[in-house]
Amino acid sequence: MQGTIVENISNLYKIDTSNKIYEATARGKFKKEEISPVVGDIVEIEVIDEENRKAVIDKIEKRKVYIKRPKLANITQIALVISSKNPKPDLLMLDKQLAFAEFLRIKSLIILNKTDLDQKEEFREIKNTYKKIGYKVLETEAKNQKGINELEQELKNNINSFSGNSGVGKSTLINGLFKKDITLEGEISKRNKRGKNTTTSIKLYKIDEQTYIADTPGFSTFSIEEIESKELAKYFVEFRNKIEQCEFVGCTHIKEENCGIKKAVQKGEISVARYERFCKIYQELKQREEKNKW
Repeated sequence: MQGTIVENISNLYKIDTSNKIYEATARGKFKKEEISPVVGDIVEIEVIDEENRKAVIDKIEKRKVYIKRPKLANITQIALVISSKNPKPDLLMLDKQLAFAEFLRIKSLIILNKTDLDQKEEFREIKNTYKKIGYKVLETEAKNQKGINELEQELKNNINSFSGNSGVGKSTLINGLFKKDITLEGEISKRNKRGKNTTTSIKLYKIDEQTYIADTPGFSTFSIEEIESKELAKYFVEFRNKIEQCEFVGCTHIKEENCGIKKAVQKGEISVARYERFCKIYQELKQREEKNKW
């Protein structure tokens, strides 16, 4: 029997086989093969107790996508949630996540939540920046259910991972999609305006037979270290066709003078702010690479 792992708590796995949920352990052979089942894996199971829905995982099918941290397999779209206010938009984190989605070759959906709190409507500039380079951007007010229907349509026929800093409203959006409190909603600290991370384990929530949503832990576990600093520019979508205009092969797009990307920034073809965030992410990756050498 085949199914999808929808939850993992202390090496007990919940397997969705379309019409039934089984609780399963993994065969010992996986330890020898140095592989562990993760949420999102498609697996073959052997039922050992039908009455109590107990099973054992026999085989893990080949993964189309695998994220090391947080551990998640086979997602097809990342829904990147940022808040317009409380907490303020973290565009550096957003650009890291977008680059990682491009690296994984999966779709990205940007969700601008809490637009009702942004009295100056500063979120519109963010929306225009990312729409211009080809990303789908939705406006939502999770507490007021605004934008939920459009969001549901964008999630259809995908295994979606909701990602973003703590407190941006991921859990509230998911609860809105299901019209009930299926996840624990976070509270925003009034003192420091930062989110308190409430999601402690990854879980897939099923909307229909072809659509799942993963609620993942907050930003502290998000890592893009699999991307090499020298490759980063390839994963900024508007940079790609400018790289060939660089004078030097292996241009870092940081210090070089005759750089196609830097010239595009000067001409207004690439956002200055996004280029500056690219430089920060590049330096972070470079520093980690230098550290790992030693």
